[in-house]
Amino acid sequence: MIIQPDRITSYSLLRSSRGDDIRRVLVSAVNSIDAGGAIKTHVKYKANHLVIDKYDYDLSRYKRIFIIGVGKACIPMAYAISGLLVDRIYKGLLITKDGYLNSEKYPLNPQINVIEANHPIPDNRNLEATSKVITFTKEITCEDLVICLISGGGSSLLMYPYPGVTLQDIQDATNILLACGASITEMNTFRKHSDRFKGGGLLKFLSNVTVISLILSDVMGDYPEVIASGPTVGDPTTYDDVWVIFTKYQILDQLPTNIRSLVSAGIQGTIQETVKPGDPILNHVTNIIVGSNIDAMAGAIDAAREIGFNIIKLPSHLKGEASEMGHLLASEAKSLFSRLSSGINPTCLIAGGETTVTIKGTGKGGRNQELALGAVKGLAGDTKIMLISLATDGGDGPTDAAGAVASNETYSRGLALGLDPDDYQKRNDSYNYFEPLGDLIRTGPTLTNVNDLVFIFNL
Repeated sequence: MIIQPDRITSYSLLRSSRGDDIRRVLVSAVNSIDAGGAIKTHVKYKANHLVIDKYDYDLSRYKRIFIIGVGKACIPMAYAISGLLVDRIYKGLLITKDGYLNSEKYPLNPQINVIEANHPIPDNRNLEATSKVITFTKEITCEDLVICLISGGGSSLLMYPYPGVTLQDIQDATNILLACGASITEMNTFRKHSDRFKGGGLLKFLSNVTVISLILSDVMGDYPEVIASGPTVGDPTTYDDVWVIFTKYQILDQLPTNIRSLVSAGIQGTIQETVKPGDPILNHVTNIIVGSNIDAMAGAIDAAREIGFNIIKLPSHLKGEASEMGHLLASEAKSLFSRLSSGINPTCLIAGGETTVTIKGTGKGGRNQELALGAVKGLAGDTKIMLISLATDGGDGPTDAAGAVASNETYSRGLALGLDPDDYQKRNDSYNYFEPLGDLIRTGPTLTNVNDLVFIFNL
């Protein structure tokens, strides 16, 4: 979905003399990874051949074409594929997050059914939606072609627990892991070992069927086995790895009994592992990354350079505790900017990745807002500096914000309103810190998802 700069109404950005330029950089980052555009870049259709990068599929070999889509970006991805294949698609089923169905902008063919479900904590709708996927796959034969459209959010949206594990077990374990700050890779290692569809599990419902998976990456490194928990990818992790994660965060006693029993049975070999790399079931699938955080960063860099910013791309991926990363970035940026020549063009530092939040309070926020809050005190001073942390999908945690803006004036502005950043940080209440300051970023659902971006501008 293409968004316009005027959708970003942050107080600090509207007040800054370079605010319009900065807003152009932000929207260029998101728009450069438009999910439908990513499909059109990689996928071509000509003379009954579907060409995807180096792969060429003669569609005359297949009786019918089915689409299975899951994730926050599957609607524009399906719309793009439908536009290419026109009347060749026999039937489709998509599962996306609540609020991510834009039927006005993306009017899909009537043979493509869309179901909205919950994210990040699955509920009964997710179970019902995945049950429909099971029914859907029963119609597909080895004479057909299946195009899977996979993007971030798919781990929660496509879920069907192993026997003996309940929806409540999954909800409780997911909440516990989110609260202790588990990384996306750790989260998905657990999910792959508690769910029939993850870790290559979808392929078990598509035996001997040719499958093309077009994947929009929301993980750093673009590991397809991690994205949406790899429903069409061999899984190198094991039940032993899950137990290590539980032990690392000291949560074994907090987890539901059914979860502990499942993982114990997996370690003992009394239940089957996930699909492993090299399994013959993978011979009929091709997994292709069509977009990633790197593409979003490239779009931002191109726009910033065109405007006249000097660009510095931070070499390390964003990871670790969000508030600590915010503090570190503020310190490093101020130190770096102080060493730059006074005659140099305004500078933009850019980094991409995904931090985590260890929940210790009962406040409201997301990892991008938490990162920005962690930077507030470090940015304070006379140097004109601004940090923006942004979730490319438009949704930062369980809030209506995509992120937040912190400048060298944020700390003093907050104190004038009685807002102590340390107090809000302790409560994990970043949303309610930035809301009265007018510095939350709200884009609405962008219908793409390639992780997070942080920008630091020296103005």
